[in-house]
Amino acid sequence: MITLTLEAVLGVMLAVVIMQFFKKHPQPVTASAPVEDLANLKPQDARVGDAISISGAGDKMEDLDFTVDRTTWITAGSRQWVEIAGPYGERRVALRVGGDEEVEVSVHNDPRKVTLEDLGVSEDDLAQMDERQNTADSFEFDGKTWLYVISREVQAKRSDRPQADGFYYWEFRQQDGAGILGIRKEQSEPFTVTLFTGIQPGDVTVYRGRAS
Repeated sequence: MITLTLEAVLGVMLAVVIMQFFKKHPQPVTASAPVEDLANLKPQDARVGDAISISGAGDKMEDLDFTVDRTTWITAGSRQWVEIAGPYGERRVALRVGGDEEVEVSVHNDPRKVTLEDLGVSEDDLAQMDERQNTADSFEFDGKTWLYVISREVQAKRSDRPQADGFYYWEFRQQDGAGILGIRKEQSEPFTVTLFTGIQPGDVTVYRGRAS
């Protein structure tokens, strides 16, 4: 009786061992990276190699189309934005994307090379605004009033340079409008003026490029 019981127990154990031997072990589950929705890329998703199309922003009110060849991340204290640039015709254009709570998008497409003299502002005027740091300061240009926002040293990291660059920067905002006027002064370089026109984020279409 004991022998039969022992044989039965050994038989059951052997069956369990055989089942475990042939049982397929589950493969470890690896987390897959999120799939990018290429059909709904936002302005802030743009990078070098992408194609940008901005509805109605071209010279003759056609779409403004360009390929991104450079991005520049700019930090001014707690404020940050990115300028996404590329060639358009015989000049360069740029898309600026920033904003703290909501995404703010604007485009630089003005063919004019605006100078401080064109603005009616001198280097001394800028130095005094910088000293006052008063948001009530303003000047008139192009039939608009431009209100002082900030002036300070900023850091800019370009996609085509290994190190960040620094320059001094003044920013003005159009009164009762969405325009941005930026003035930059790099060491040993003249002042440069850049005009941005505010646009709706939905007016920008981003096509992912192969080179990115």
